[in-house]
Amino acid sequence: MFTLDWMFFLIAGPAVIFAGISKGGFGSGAAFASASVLALVVEPGLALGVMLPLLMLIDVATLGPYWRKWDGEGALLLILGGLPGVALGAALYTIAEPDVFRVLIGVISVAFVVWQLFFARRSAVRTKRQLPRWAGALAGLFAGFTSFVSHAGGPPAAVYLLSKPLTKTQYQATTVLVFWVVNIAKFIPYAFLGMFTLQTGLANLALAPFALLGAWLGVRAHRLVPDRLFFALTYVLLSLTGLKLIWDGLT
Repeated sequence: MFTLDWMFFLIAGPAVIFAGISKGGFGSGAAFASASVLALVVEPGLALGVMLPLLMLIDVATLGPYWRKWDGEGALLLILGGLPGVALGAALYTIAEPDVFRVLIGVISVAFVVWQLFFARRSAVRTKRQLPRWAGALAGLFAGFTSFVSHAGGPPAAVYLLSKPLTKTQYQATTVLVFWVVNIAKFIPYAFLGMFTLQTGLANLALAPFALLGAWLGVRAHRLVPDRLFFALTYVLLSLTGLKLIWDGLT
């Protein structure tokens, strides 16, 4: 149980705005941290239930600005892997040890950034070593699973998409489309697992303006930030979220 008091809004409001900015402008990579912050004032299981409808609202708010600007092949591969990943997360939610997956995804995320920077130093031109298609489906599987258990699907999707020669808007639009589908797929299993209550519904209504504000700020920031800076920020966010996942998994 939790109370919609000033302490709740002091912590939850900025967390939801941050999720909107991350999902609306910078590829969703760090949005999962909002659920961790929300868990400071809400039981962890209910924190996931509070965040999912807000993430879905952000998805809807940002889908329009990025409509049909995505990379179709990348989105398809991630979705084809992501839906079974959601099903796996639902099936194993009560018995799986999510910390193992948090550490694994965190290590892969940080290693990918180091790998890309290593090749970038060997060339004056930004080097792209595109991962094979099967890696896209595998990244989608991890993204679907980790998204279900902790809303942390952004890093595995980023590992695959950042290996492709995409513009910042193609990259962003692809993440919006992929997680719009994945979050819809998560809704019914979350309901069956009892993650939605009257309280979480009231919290959703109260926090909806914060989610929409964050989404608007994210879209605005995306348009203003140059490509080079966008990808630099994306790598920074991927590194930080990867380290955070490792820390969460080990502690």
